[in-house]
Amino acid sequence: MIDNILKNEEKAIFALRELYGKYGYKHFKMSKFEEYEFYIQNKDFLVSDRIIAFNDTSGKLLALKPDVTLSIIKTGEDINGFKQKVCYNENVYRVSENTHQFKEIMQTGVECIGDIGLYDIYEIIVMAAESLSLISDDFVLEVSHLGLLSSLLDNICKNSGFKQDAIKYISDKNAHDLARICDENGVSENCKKMLAEFVSIYGERNDVLQKLEAIGEYIDKDSINMLKTLSDMLDNLSLGGKIKFDFSAVSDMNYYNGIVFKGYVAGISQSVLSGGQYDNLLHKMGRRSGAIGFAIYLDMLHDLPSEKEKYDVDVLLLYNDCTDNKLLTSKMAEIIDSGNTVSAQNCDLGKIKYKELMDLRGGV
Repeated sequence: MIDNILKNEEKAIFALRELYGKYGYKHFKMSKFEEYEFYIQNKDFLVSDRIIAFNDTSGKLLALKPDVTLSIIKTGEDINGFKQKVCYNENVYRVSENTHQFKEIMQTGVECIGDIGLYDIYEIIVMAAESLSLISDDFVLEVSHLGLLSSLLDNICKNSGFKQDAIKYISDKNAHDLARICDENGVSENCKKMLAEFVSIYGERNDVLQKLEAIGEYIDKDSINMLKTLSDMLDNLSLGGKIKFDFSAVSDMNYYNGIVFKGYVAGISQSVLSGGQYDNLLHKMGRRSGAIGFAIYLDMLHDLPSEKEKYDVDVLLLYNDCTDNKLLTSKMAEIIDSGNTVSAQNCDLGKIKYKELMDLRGGV
Protein backbone atom coordinates (compact mmCIF):
# COMPACT_ATOMS: atom_id res chain seq x y z
CA MET A 1 0.00 0.00 0.00
CA ILE A 2 1.23 3.51 -0.75
CA ASP A 3 2.65 5.03 2.42
CA ASN A 4 1.18 8.32 3.58
CA ILE A 5 -1.00 8.63 0.45
CA LEU A 6 -3.32 11.17 2.02
CA LYS A 7 -0.53 13.65 2.68
CA ASN A 8 1.35 13.11 -0.56
CA GLU A 9 -0.75 12.50 -3.69
CA GLU A 10 2.46 12.57 -5.72
CA LYS A 11 3.33 9.14 -4.34
CA ALA A 12 0.02 7.81 -5.62
CA ILE A 13 0.51 9.39 -9.03
CA PHE A 14 4.03 8.04 -9.50
CA ALA A 15 3.11 4.56 -8.25
CA LEU A 16 0.12 4.39 -10.57
CA ARG A 17 2.09 5.71 -13.53
CA GLU A 18 4.74 3.05 -12.89
CA LEU A 19 2.01 0.40 -12.82
CA TYR A 20 0.49 1.56 -16.12
CA GLY A 21 3.91 1.77 -17.72
CA LYS A 22 4.43 -1.93 -17.05
CA TYR A 23 1.48 -2.61 -19.35
CA GLY A 24 2.84 -0.37 -22.10
CA TYR A 25 0.67 2.69 -21.43
CA LYS A 26 2.40 5.93 -22.38
CA HIS A 27 1.95 9.14 -20.46
CA PHE A 28 -0.41 11.57 -22.21
CA LYS A 29 -0.04 15.30 -21.53
CA MET A 30 -2.61 17.83 -22.65
CA SER A 31 -3.49 21.51 -22.38
CA LYS A 32 -5.62 22.81 -19.54
CA PHE A 33 -7.90 24.45 -22.12
CA GLU A 34 -10.23 23.33 -24.89
CA GLU A 35 -12.66 25.26 -27.04
CA TYR A 36 -15.88 25.79 -25.10
CA GLU A 37 -17.97 24.63 -28.06
CA PHE A 38 -16.25 21.22 -27.94
CA TYR A 39 -17.65 20.55 -24.46
CA ILE A 40 -21.07 21.93 -25.31
CA GLN A 41 -21.32 19.46 -28.19
CA ASN A 42 -20.60 16.61 -25.79
CA LYS A 43 -22.16 17.95 -22.59
CA ASP A 44 -24.32 14.85 -22.03
CA PHE A 45 -21.15 12.84 -21.45
CA LEU A 46 -19.88 15.23 -18.77
CA VAL A 47 -20.50 14.76 -15.06
CA SER A 48 -21.80 18.34 -14.96
CA ASP A 49 -22.72 20.80 -17.71
CA ARG A 50 -21.39 23.71 -15.64
CA ILE A 51 -18.12 24.71 -17.27
CA ILE A 52 -15.62 27.49 -16.48
CA ALA A 53 -15.33 29.50 -19.71
CA PHE A 54 -13.31 32.60 -20.66
CA ASN A 55 -12.20 34.55 -23.73
CA ASP A 56 -8.59 34.26 -24.82
CA THR A 57 -6.65 37.17 -26.33
CA SER A 58 -8.09 36.47 -29.79
CA GLY A 59 -11.66 36.53 -28.49
CA LYS A 60 -12.16 32.76 -28.85
CA LEU A 61 -14.23 31.22 -26.05
CA LEU A 62 -12.18 28.63 -24.16
CA ALA A 63 -12.93 26.39 -21.19
CA LEU A 64 -10.94 24.87 -18.36
CA LYS A 65 -11.28 21.17 -19.12
CA PRO A 66 -13.89 19.32 -17.04
CA ASP A 67 -12.92 15.97 -18.59
CA VAL A 68 -9.84 14.18 -19.94
CA THR A 69 -11.31 11.36 -22.04
CA LEU A 70 -12.88 13.71 -24.58
CA SER A 71 -9.53 15.38 -25.25
CA ILE A 72 -7.79 12.03 -25.76
CA ILE A 73 -10.46 10.92 -28.23
CA LYS A 74 -10.23 14.22 -30.09
CA THR A 75 -6.47 13.97 -30.64
CA GLY A 76 -6.36 10.27 -31.61
CA GLU A 77 -6.87 8.50 -34.92
CA ASP A 78 -8.27 5.16 -36.09
CA ILE A 79 -5.59 2.75 -37.33
CA ASN A 80 -6.56 -0.80 -38.20
CA GLY A 81 -4.87 -3.33 -35.92
CA PHE A 82 -3.47 -0.66 -33.57
CA LYS A 83 -4.51 0.22 -30.03
CA GLN A 84 -3.68 3.60 -28.53
CA LYS A 85 -2.79 2.97 -24.88
CA VAL A 86 -2.31 6.07 -22.76
CA CYS A 87 -2.28 7.02 -19.09
CA TYR A 88 -2.61 10.47 -17.59
CA ASN A 89 -2.74 12.53 -14.44
CA GLU A 90 -4.46 15.84 -14.99
CA ASN A 91 -6.45 18.44 -13.12
CA VAL A 92 -10.08 18.76 -14.15
CA TYR A 93 -12.46 21.49 -13.07
CA ARG A 94 -15.92 20.49 -11.88
CA VAL A 95 -18.64 21.52 -9.46
CA SER A 96 -18.24 19.77 -6.11
CA GLU A 97 -21.24 17.71 -4.98
CA ASN A 98 -20.56 18.82 -1.40
CA THR A 99 -19.92 22.56 -1.73
CA HIS A 100 -21.65 23.12 -5.12
CA GLN A 101 -18.69 25.31 -6.04
CA PHE A 102 -16.06 24.77 -8.70
CA LYS A 103 -13.23 22.55 -7.57
CA GLU A 104 -9.86 21.58 -9.04
CA ILE A 105 -9.69 17.78 -9.01
CA MET A 106 -6.61 15.67 -9.66
CA GLN A 107 -7.62 12.71 -11.81
CA THR A 108 -5.49 9.84 -13.03
CA GLY A 109 -6.47 7.04 -15.36
CA VAL A 110 -5.93 5.00 -18.50
CA GLU A 111 -7.56 4.74 -21.92
CA CYS A 112 -7.26 1.94 -24.49
CA ILE A 113 -8.67 2.92 -27.91
CA GLY A 114 -8.66 0.82 -31.08
CA ASP A 115 -9.59 -2.75 -32.01
CA ILE A 116 -10.74 -3.73 -28.52
CA GLY A 117 -11.02 -7.44 -27.73
CA LEU A 118 -11.61 -9.64 -24.69
CA TYR A 119 -7.99 -9.50 -23.59
CA ASP A 120 -8.03 -5.69 -23.60
CA ILE A 121 -11.12 -5.71 -21.37
CA TYR A 122 -9.41 -8.20 -19.06
CA GLU A 123 -6.22 -6.10 -18.96
CA ILE A 124 -8.08 -2.92 -18.04
CA ILE A 125 -9.99 -4.69 -15.25
CA VAL A 126 -6.73 -6.13 -13.91
CA MET A 127 -5.12 -2.68 -13.97
CA ALA A 128 -8.16 -1.21 -12.18
CA ALA A 129 -7.90 -3.85 -9.44
CA GLU A 130 -4.14 -3.33 -9.08
CA SER A 131 -4.69 0.44 -8.92
CA LEU A 132 -7.15 0.01 -6.05
CA SER A 133 -4.71 -2.32 -4.25
CA LEU A 134 -2.10 0.46 -4.32
CA ILE A 135 -4.56 2.71 -2.51
CA SER A 136 -5.88 0.22 0.05
CA ASP A 137 -5.73 -3.49 0.80
CA ASP A 138 -9.44 -3.35 1.60
CA PHE A 139 -11.17 -2.74 -1.75
CA VAL A 140 -13.73 -4.20 -4.13
CA LEU A 141 -14.15 -3.80 -7.89
CA GLU A 142 -17.74 -4.23 -9.07
CA VAL A 143 -18.20 -5.25 -12.70
CA SER A 144 -21.40 -5.18 -14.76
CA HIS A 145 -22.41 -5.73 -18.40
CA LEU A 146 -24.79 -3.24 -19.95
CA GLY A 147 -25.69 -5.69 -22.70
CA LEU A 148 -27.41 -7.94 -20.17
CA LEU A 149 -29.50 -5.13 -18.71
CA SER A 150 -30.33 -3.67 -22.12
CA SER A 151 -31.57 -6.99 -23.50
CA LEU A 152 -33.65 -7.67 -20.37
CA LEU A 153 -35.32 -4.25 -20.48
CA ASP A 154 -36.02 -4.61 -24.22
CA ASN A 155 -37.63 -8.00 -23.68
CA ILE A 156 -39.94 -7.02 -20.85
CA CYS A 157 -41.11 -3.68 -22.29
CA LYS A 158 -40.77 -2.14 -25.77
CA ASN A 159 -41.39 1.41 -24.57
CA SER A 160 -38.13 3.37 -24.99
CA GLY A 161 -39.20 5.82 -22.29
CA PHE A 162 -39.53 2.93 -19.85
CA LYS A 163 -35.99 1.77 -20.58
CA GLN A 164 -34.53 5.23 -20.01
CA ASP A 165 -36.39 5.68 -16.70
CA ALA A 166 -35.60 2.15 -15.55
CA ILE A 167 -31.87 2.68 -16.07
CA LYS A 168 -32.01 5.86 -14.00
CA TYR A 169 -33.83 4.19 -11.11
CA ILE A 170 -31.53 1.18 -11.20
CA SER A 171 -28.51 3.48 -11.09
CA ASP A 172 -30.05 5.32 -8.11
CA LYS A 173 -30.95 1.96 -6.49
CA ASN A 174 -34.52 3.24 -6.29
CA ALA A 175 -36.57 0.02 -6.08
CA HIS A 176 -39.83 1.83 -5.31
CA ASP A 177 -39.92 3.93 -8.48
CA LEU A 178 -38.59 1.03 -10.55
CA ALA A 179 -41.62 -1.04 -9.47
CA ARG A 180 -43.92 1.94 -10.10
CA ILE A 181 -42.90 2.43 -13.74
CA CYS A 182 -43.18 -1.32 -14.30
CA ASP A 183 -46.82 -1.08 -13.19
CA GLU A 184 -47.45 2.05 -15.26
CA ASN A 185 -46.09 0.33 -18.40
CA GLY A 186 -48.00 -2.90 -17.96
CA VAL A 187 -45.01 -5.07 -17.11
CA SER A 188 -46.20 -8.46 -15.85
CA GLU A 189 -45.63 -9.45 -12.23
CA ASN A 190 -43.32 -12.23 -13.37
CA CYS A 191 -41.15 -9.86 -15.42
CA LYS A 192 -41.20 -7.21 -12.69
CA LYS A 193 -39.96 -9.79 -10.19
CA MET A 194 -37.32 -10.96 -12.65
CA LEU A 195 -36.02 -7.40 -13.15
CA ALA A 196 -35.86 -6.83 -9.39
CA GLU A 197 -33.94 -10.07 -8.97
CA PHE A 198 -31.53 -9.21 -11.78
CA VAL A 199 -30.49 -5.82 -10.41
CA SER A 200 -30.07 -7.31 -6.93
CA ILE A 201 -27.62 -9.96 -8.13
CA TYR A 202 -24.25 -9.22 -6.55
CA GLY A 203 -21.28 -11.10 -5.24
CA GLU A 204 -18.82 -13.84 -6.05
CA ARG A 205 -18.63 -14.21 -9.81
CA ASN A 206 -19.42 -17.92 -10.16
CA ASP A 207 -22.43 -17.63 -7.83
CA VAL A 208 -23.72 -14.70 -9.88
CA LEU A 209 -23.30 -16.56 -13.16
CA GLN A 210 -25.36 -19.44 -11.78
CA LYS A 211 -28.17 -17.06 -10.82
CA LEU A 212 -28.15 -15.60 -14.32
CA GLU A 213 -29.04 -19.01 -15.73
CA ALA A 214 -32.48 -18.72 -14.11
CA ILE A 215 -33.37 -15.70 -16.27
CA GLY A 216 -31.21 -16.61 -19.26
CA GLU A 217 -34.09 -16.65 -21.76
CA TYR A 218 -34.63 -12.92 -21.29
CA ILE A 219 -31.04 -11.75 -21.57
CA ASP A 220 -28.31 -11.79 -24.20
CA LYS A 221 -26.57 -15.19 -24.37
CA ASP A 222 -23.41 -13.77 -25.95
CA SER A 223 -22.98 -11.37 -23.03
CA ILE A 224 -23.35 -14.22 -20.52
CA ASN A 225 -20.77 -16.32 -22.37
CA MET A 226 -18.41 -13.36 -22.50
CA LEU A 227 -18.75 -12.88 -18.72
CA LYS A 228 -18.07 -16.57 -18.12
CA THR A 229 -14.87 -16.43 -20.17
CA LEU A 230 -13.78 -13.19 -18.50
CA SER A 231 -14.47 -14.64 -15.05
CA ASP A 232 -12.37 -17.72 -15.86
CA MET A 233 -9.49 -15.45 -16.84
CA LEU A 234 -9.83 -13.45 -13.61
CA ASP A 235 -9.73 -16.65 -11.54
CA ASN A 236 -5.99 -16.81 -12.28
CA LEU A 237 -5.46 -13.34 -10.79
CA SER A 238 -4.23 -13.01 -7.19
CA LEU A 239 -6.70 -10.15 -6.67
CA GLY A 240 -9.51 -12.03 -8.45
CA GLY A 241 -11.46 -12.60 -5.23
CA LYS A 242 -11.95 -8.85 -4.85
CA ILE A 243 -13.57 -8.52 -8.29
CA LYS A 244 -17.33 -9.03 -8.02
CA PHE A 245 -20.28 -8.93 -10.43
CA ASP A 246 -22.92 -6.30 -9.64
CA PHE A 247 -25.68 -5.68 -12.20
CA SER A 248 -27.03 -2.60 -10.46
CA ALA A 249 -23.86 -0.79 -11.62
CA VAL A 250 -24.99 1.07 -14.75
CA SER A 251 -23.88 3.99 -16.90
CA ASP A 252 -25.44 6.15 -19.61
CA MET A 253 -26.12 3.78 -22.53
CA ASN A 254 -25.98 6.69 -24.97
CA TYR A 255 -22.22 6.59 -24.49
CA TYR A 256 -21.31 3.37 -22.69
CA ASN A 257 -21.75 -0.22 -23.81
CA GLY A 258 -20.63 -3.65 -22.69
CA ILE A 259 -18.47 -3.88 -19.56
CA VAL A 260 -18.67 -1.12 -16.95
CA PHE A 261 -17.22 -1.11 -13.44
CA LYS A 262 -16.74 0.87 -10.24
CA GLY A 263 -14.09 0.58 -7.53
CA TYR A 264 -14.55 1.14 -3.81
CA VAL A 265 -12.16 1.27 -0.87
CA ALA A 266 -13.03 0.92 2.81
CA GLY A 267 -13.68 4.26 4.48
CA ILE A 268 -15.19 6.04 1.45
CA SER A 269 -18.88 5.57 0.61
CA GLN A 270 -18.61 6.64 -3.03
CA SER A 271 -16.67 4.93 -5.80
CA VAL A 272 -13.10 6.22 -6.17
CA LEU A 273 -12.65 4.51 -9.54
CA SER A 274 -15.04 4.39 -12.46
CA GLY A 275 -14.71 3.02 -15.98
CA GLY A 276 -15.94 0.85 -18.79
CA GLN A 277 -16.36 0.51 -22.54
CA TYR A 278 -17.42 3.68 -24.32
CA ASP A 279 -17.59 2.74 -28.00
CA ASN A 280 -20.79 4.76 -28.40
CA LEU A 281 -19.02 7.97 -27.37
CA LEU A 282 -16.32 7.42 -30.00
CA HIS A 283 -18.92 6.82 -32.68
CA LYS A 284 -20.76 10.02 -31.71
CA MET A 285 -17.46 11.85 -32.18
CA GLY A 286 -16.90 10.38 -35.64
CA ARG A 287 -14.45 7.66 -34.63
CA ARG A 288 -14.93 4.01 -35.66
CA SER A 289 -12.73 2.42 -32.96
CA GLY A 290 -13.76 0.80 -29.70
CA ALA A 291 -12.55 2.04 -26.32
CA ILE A 292 -12.30 1.12 -22.67
CA GLY A 293 -10.70 2.91 -19.74
CA PHE A 294 -11.10 4.17 -16.20
CA ALA A 295 -10.36 7.15 -13.99
CA ILE A 296 -9.39 7.43 -10.33
CA TYR A 297 -10.53 10.51 -8.40
CA LEU A 298 -7.56 11.25 -6.16
CA ASP A 299 -9.33 14.08 -4.33
CA MET A 300 -11.69 11.53 -2.73
CA LEU A 301 -8.77 9.81 -1.03
CA HIS A 302 -8.68 12.63 1.52
CA ASP A 303 -11.69 10.96 3.14
CA LEU A 304 -9.75 7.78 3.85
CA PRO A 305 -9.11 7.12 7.54
CA SER A 306 -5.43 6.92 8.33
CA GLU A 307 -3.32 6.21 11.37
CA LYS A 308 -0.99 9.01 10.22
CA GLU A 309 -3.82 11.56 10.49
CA LYS A 310 -3.57 11.27 14.28
CA TYR A 311 -0.02 12.57 14.29
CA ASP A 312 1.94 15.40 12.73
CA VAL A 313 5.20 13.47 13.11
CA ASP A 314 6.37 10.12 14.43
CA VAL A 315 8.95 11.67 16.78
CA LEU A 316 9.16 15.00 18.58
CA LEU A 317 12.83 15.58 19.37
CA LEU A 318 13.60 18.23 21.98
CA TYR A 319 16.99 19.91 22.27
CA ASN A 320 18.56 23.10 23.68
CA ASP A 321 21.88 24.91 23.81
CA CYS A 322 23.26 22.24 26.13
CA THR A 323 22.57 19.40 23.69
CA ASP A 324 25.64 17.90 22.05
CA ASN A 325 25.51 18.80 18.36
CA LYS A 326 26.90 15.44 17.21
CA LEU A 327 24.27 13.61 19.27
CA LEU A 328 21.51 15.84 17.87
CA THR A 329 22.49 15.44 14.23
CA SER A 330 23.09 11.68 14.54
CA LYS A 331 19.70 11.12 16.20
CA MET A 332 17.94 13.17 13.53
CA ALA A 333 19.64 11.20 10.76
CA GLU A 334 18.89 7.90 12.52
CA ILE A 335 15.17 8.68 12.79
CA ILE A 336 14.85 9.86 9.18
CA ASP A 337 16.88 6.92 7.81
CA SER A 338 14.51 4.54 9.62
CA GLY A 339 11.63 5.93 7.57
CA ASN A 340 10.03 7.96 10.36
CA THR A 341 9.21 11.66 10.46
CA VAL A 342 10.67 13.95 13.10
CA SER A 343 10.38 17.55 14.23
CA ALA A 344 13.26 19.10 16.19
CA GLN A 345 11.96 21.66 18.72
CA ASN A 346 13.19 23.48 21.81
CA CYS A 347 10.13 22.58 23.88
CA ASP A 348 6.77 20.83 23.74
CA LEU A 349 3.97 23.42 23.69
CA GLY A 350 1.26 20.93 22.75
CA LYS A 351 1.01 22.19 19.16
CA ILE A 352 2.56 19.10 17.57
CA LYS A 353 0.95 15.65 17.70
CA TYR A 354 3.53 12.88 17.93
CA LYS A 355 3.87 9.17 18.65
CA GLU A 356 7.16 9.33 20.53
CA LEU A 357 8.98 12.01 22.49
CA MET A 358 12.80 12.08 22.50
CA ASP A 359 14.27 14.59 24.93
CA LEU A 360 17.94 15.48 24.37
CA ARG A 361 17.88 18.70 26.35
CA GLY A 362 20.70 19.13 28.80
CA GLY A 363 20.25 20.77 32.21
CA VAL A 364 16.45 20.43 32.21
